[in-house]
Amino acid sequence: MSFEFFIAKRYLRSKRKTRFVSIITLISVGGVLIGVTALDFILSMMNGFEKEVRSRIIGTTAHVSVFSTYEEGIQNYRKLIPQIKEVKHVVSVAPYIYSKAAIASKTGSDGIVVRGIDPEKERLVTDLGRNLKVGSLQLDERKDGLPGILLGATLADRLGVELGDKVVLFSLKGGSLTTGWSQPKASKLKVRGIFETGMYEYDASLAYISLPTAQKLFDLGTSVTGIQVKLDNLYQAEKVAKQLEQKLGYHFYALDWMHMHKNLFSWMALEKYAMFIVLSLIVAVAAFNIISTLIMVVIEKKKDIGILKSMGCTNASIMKIFMFEGFVVGAVGIILGSALGYLLCWIQKTFNLVSLPPEIYFISSLPVDMRPLDFILVASAAMVLTFLATVYPARRAAQLSPVDAIRYE
Repeated sequence: MSFEFFIAKRYLRSKRKTRFVSIITLISVGGVLIGVTALDFILSMMNGFEKEVRSRIIGTTAHVSVFSTYEEGIQNYRKLIPQIKEVKHVVSVAPYIYSKAAIASKTGSDGIVVRGIDPEKERLVTDLGRNLKVGSLQLDERKDGLPGILLGATLADRLGVELGDKVVLFSLKGGSLTTGWSQPKASKLKVRGIFETGMYEYDASLAYISLPTAQKLFDLGTSVTGIQVKLDNLYQAEKVAKQLEQKLGYHFYALDWMHMHKNLFSWMALEKYAMFIVLSLIVAVAAFNIISTLIMVVIEKKKDIGILKSMGCTNASIMKIFMFEGFVVGAVGIILGSALGYLLCWIQKTFNLVSLPPEIYFISSLPVDMRPLDFILVASAAMVLTFLATVYPARRAAQLSPVDAIRYE
């Protein structure tokens, strides 16, 4: 142990004359502790929200979607599917149709988004099968002669329909509901299932019908809107999308899940960075407390500084003494703050003590996702602020003249 660190440790101990300084030191440690704890917990909470939103979005849409550059859609999709499966990381592929429509029941009507799917292939690329609350994915015509439809839970409540009820779906491509010059194409369907994703946007405005029914209703012939692609690693989506564009040619383009929801995830990332900066101010305030603490210690130990310098102690050693003292104060606060932040996150993740109204936040409890990199960044930022806070008091102590320090003490 160097003598600078030994003296710094002695200065941190409470004495009768310096008890007030020790109290200020404890307040400084507490300030760093609270700031680090708040940063770790808030960042973990925001990571949890991002993870929940991402899982629900990817559970409803595929990792990559392939589209045609022509408005009429993809006509030769059956020939494209084997080519897409040859690309590395591709696990499964499913064609789909996407279009806006109007829906009506006996008690209500609404504008919705309709997805035409192949149920057997759809369950391989999305979580539709797991999100189904009641019913089944059997959407083809049965003995009653009616094709099936799957409705989001919120949409079904708004229409006042249950499993087995009949609804009418109107295609908006054939004309306008408000003008008489063209009659929209309509199809009667039977509710075969009700799903719930946890995302209000999907549960309130999304419905599924079979691929042949959608092609007939929207006059698409044998074409589809796009092809969904599921990967073995969702973070390879951007790379795979570029490979698909190169393989399929300029007649097609591919979008990965991050670009399809770029605004949402960019906003969440920006909010996380903003929160990091704002909460770092708590640590900055604690750093000012460290500055005031060290200045008071310098004033209190002026005679000791004079004696040390008269014995041959250099300015660099004097600076090290007070920088060590400030470093210890900051390190103790950072270690305790990181431990407390991890403990709070673990308690919330394990016991879900903080609950949320699911109708507003789409989840029942506060989500937490602890990432080691965030804890390291928070600790590093706090350490940098703490180190900068020690520079000015340490320089003031090193600049004291030994003669004046002893004479006027």
